[in-house]
Amino acid sequence: MSDTRTTAPPAGRGTSRAARPPHPSRRHKPHSRLPGATWRTRLTPWLFLVVPVGFLAVFTYVPIVTMVEYSFTNWDGVSPDRSWVGMRNYTEIFTRSELFQVFYVSIYYLVASVVQLVLALYFATVLSFNTRLRNLFKGILFFPYLVNGVAIGFVFLYFFQSGGTLDTVLSAFGVHGRHYWLGNPDLVNISLSGVSVWRYMGLNFVLFLGGIQSIPGELYEAASLDGANRWAQFRYIIAPSLRPLISLSVILAISGSLAVFEIPYIMTGGSGKSETFVIETIKMNFEFNKTGLASAMAVVLLGFVLLVTWVQRRLVPEERSDLA
Repeated sequence: MSDTRTTAPPAGRGTSRAARPPHPSRRHKPHSRLPGATWRTRLTPWLFLVVPVGFLAVFTYVPIVTMVEYSFTNWDGVSPDRSWVGMRNYTEIFTRSELFQVFYVSIYYLVASVVQLVLALYFATVLSFNTRLRNLFKGILFFPYLVNGVAIGFVFLYFFQSGGTLDTVLSAFGVHGRHYWLGNPDLVNISLSGVSVWRYMGLNFVLFLGGIQSIPGELYEAASLDGANRWAQFRYIIAPSLRPLISLSVILAISGSLAVFEIPYIMTGGSGKSETFVIETIKMNFEFNKTGLASAMAVVLLGFVLLVTWVQRRLVPEERSDLA
């Protein structure tokens, strides 16, 4: 009988085709892309930006350019004819002291913005820890920001009425008498800026609360093991983490104090030395029909806001804090 045993082939010989690694030149090559695939891929993201950029240009940049154009004319807002006056409107703004005196009112709102940021940061820090009824207090603090500004103005008209709610509350603490909170030039801006603190503190509170809750909990645990109290945790953990948010809030507070309009316009109409620069601009346009001068005032206000933002960015540069 013949020997049917098979012997292993020598190394390098007789190996099956399936066991051999494919030759580099024989590997499967992917199909080449279609000729138009490259430019279609690059064009697709831009197609999604067409609509939002179009809205941004039509409703933001075009009106700004038009406003700047109007600021060099003496247009009354009605006549189809607009005569070019050059820099005369800007010269009138910087030479008429009564137009710039209204900026003193912004100081009250600037101080109120500082109080607002401090209170918002305080409540956000306290309510970020385990506090009883903290969800209830969060809703109470944020609720004023959700209320319509016109409704807030009418509510506080009764609140500041002589002999009204505020005088009744003060009389319970021994402060008797009738105070003209909105009629007294020495009290009207303090009262109005207090309303702005009550209304806008909720927005900063939510921003700060979200920033605090994004801090890893391990940092608090490590700080507690090292014996750090709440003040030390705020100083070395919370405050550095919220630096970008605080910087943004300061910019919004300064620009908002320069462009105050809603609350004083609804509650006093700008009377009793409560007129702001925006209210003066509105009156210049719609009451005195000086659209060219009002446009120049709006451009000046925009320039002030941009200047303040630039100075703030230079003094407090944006820094990334990575505590994790």
